[in-house]
Amino acid sequence: MAEKELLLTIKQMAASRPAFLLSEVLPSLDTPLPIHELIRSISSHLPAMGLVAKKTGDDFEISRITPVQPYFLNHEENKRQDAFFAAGMIPGLLAQSIERYITKKTGKEWSDPVIIQRLRRAIVAQKDDYWKPAHKRSLHYTKGYSVLGYLAYHFPVYFMQTQHLLTMLARDGLLKKNMRILDVGTGPGVVPLAIADFYTRLDDARATIWSLERSEEHIEAFIDLRNAFVPKGGRVSIKPPLKTDIRTIDCTALPGTFDLIIFSNVLNELVDDAKDIRSDIVTHLSERLAPDGSILIIEPADEENATRMRALSIALLKKGLSIFGPCSFIWGSTCTAPHCWSFETAPAIRLTRLMETLAHCEDSYRFVNIDIKYSYAVLRKDTLKRGSYSLSAGSRFLRFSKLHLHVGKRINVAGVKMSCELGDARSHVFKLCDGTAKTPVYAVLPSYHITPENDMITSAPYGSVLELRNVLVRYNREHDAYNLLVSRNTHISLINPRKK
Repeated sequence: MAEKELLLTIKQMAASRPAFLLSEVLPSLDTPLPIHELIRSISSHLPAMGLVAKKTGDDFEISRITPVQPYFLNHEENKRQDAFFAAGMIPGLLAQSIERYITKKTGKEWSDPVIIQRLRRAIVAQKDDYWKPAHKRSLHYTKGYSVLGYLAYHFPVYFMQTQHLLTMLARDGLLKKNMRILDVGTGPGVVPLAIADFYTRLDDARATIWSLERSEEHIEAFIDLRNAFVPKGGRVSIKPPLKTDIRTIDCTALPGTFDLIIFSNVLNELVDDAKDIRSDIVTHLSERLAPDGSILIIEPADEENATRMRALSIALLKKGLSIFGPCSFIWGSTCTAPHCWSFETAPAIRLTRLMETLAHCEDSYRFVNIDIKYSYAVLRKDTLKRGSYSLSAGSRFLRFSKLHLHVGKRINVAGVKMSCELGDARSHVFKLCDGTAKTPVYAVLPSYHITPENDMITSAPYGSVLELRNVLVRYNREHDAYNLLVSRNTHISLINPRKK
C-alpha cells in the first residue's frame, strides 16, 4: 500500500473511532510491515491529522489530540496592550540595537552624515522600485545598504503592525498557552522580534519561533538583533533562521507542526510568479499546520497588492483552506473577490530617532514612514470562522449580486465592513461585501444624514457584520460600482461586535 493510501486508511479509522491500535491497519496492507516500520513512516504526518501515537507494549495506540484551549488576554494583559499602543513606539532597546547594528556594519557612527545620506539613497531606491509595475520590480532588500535602509524605514512600522495583528489573534481566541510559530520570509526578524516583545506583556504564555530566510545579510541582522533584544532563557525562544528559498522549501526539514504560520509582506515580492505559485507555496507549507492552527497572510494596503492578496485568499479557499476572517461569506456562496481593495488601518507610530535624523533634509517626507495600513487574511484547515452569522433564501435581505435589479429602490442588506474610512468629512464611504457581489459595493453616508440610528457604520471595526435597513441603491458608472446611500431613515445594526 502506498503511503498516501496508508494515511487515508488511518484518517478514515480515526474518523470513526476515538482510538485504535496501529496493528489493526495491518490487514489493509498489500505487503505486511513490522509495526516499527509503520510508525516510522507515519509519525511525522500524525500531528497534521490531529492524531497522536502512544506506545503500548509492542504496538501503538493512535488517538485524537485533545483540543487545546485558546489563550485569551485577561483584563491586565489587555490594559498592557492598550498602553503599549497608546505609546506608539518600538521599544527603546530595539531602536538602539538597530542603530548599533548600522554602526557595526558601516564602521562609522549611524548618525554620521555620510551614513545617513547613503541610507537615504537606499530608501529612495527601494521606494522607486516598489512603485514600478509588478512585473518590473526587483524587490529584494537583501544586500548592504538595502538591508540597513529596510531597518531604518520599514522595520518600525512592520514591527508595530505585527503587534496589532497578534493582539487581534489573541482577542479572536487563536493563540494558545504554548505556541509553535513559523515566520516565512522573515527578513531581519521583524515578526519574531515583535512576537517576543508581545509576549513580555502576557502573564503565562510561551512561544517557540522558527523562520525561513534566503538572504545571508538578513540572517546576520536577524541574529544580531535577536541576541541584543531577546533575553536567553525567557518565555520566547527564537531559533536561528533556516536558510532557504520559500519557493523550494522541503517541508520535511521543518520541525513538526505549527500553531501559527505567518507570511508577512513576502508573497507580494514574488513578482515573477503567477498567483497560483503563491497559493502553491501557502498550501505546501500548510501541510505543517496543526489541525487547529492558523495561517496569517499580511500584505501592503496599496491597491495592487491588496487586491492581489484578496484574490489569493479566494484561491486558497478553493484549494481546501477556510477563511476565518476578515471575509465572511454570509450567504454561504464562494466570493470572486471583484477588484477587492480592502485593508485595515491603525494609529500612526512615533518617529524613531534614526528616522527623525533621516528626515532632517529638504525632502523630509520621503523618509518618514509612520502610517499603519495593511491587508490581511487568516486561514484555517478547519471551518472555524470569526462570526457565525448567515443568511439563506427567503430572508428579508437582498444579496449584493441582485443590486443591479434594484437601482433607485430602497432595500435591506447585510454585509461585512471591509474598509476603514474611504471618504472624507463631508461624505463617509466604506466598502461592504456579502460574498456574492460581482461588482464592488460601497456604503455612502453624507455627514448631514448622520443619526444615532446609522452612525454605527463609522465606528464598527473592520471585519464586522452589519445589517443596513432602508438604503437607496445607486450605480456609479464611472467606477463600475454600486453605492448604498445611507440616509436619515436608514437603521444600521452591528451583528458580531469584536474588539479592535
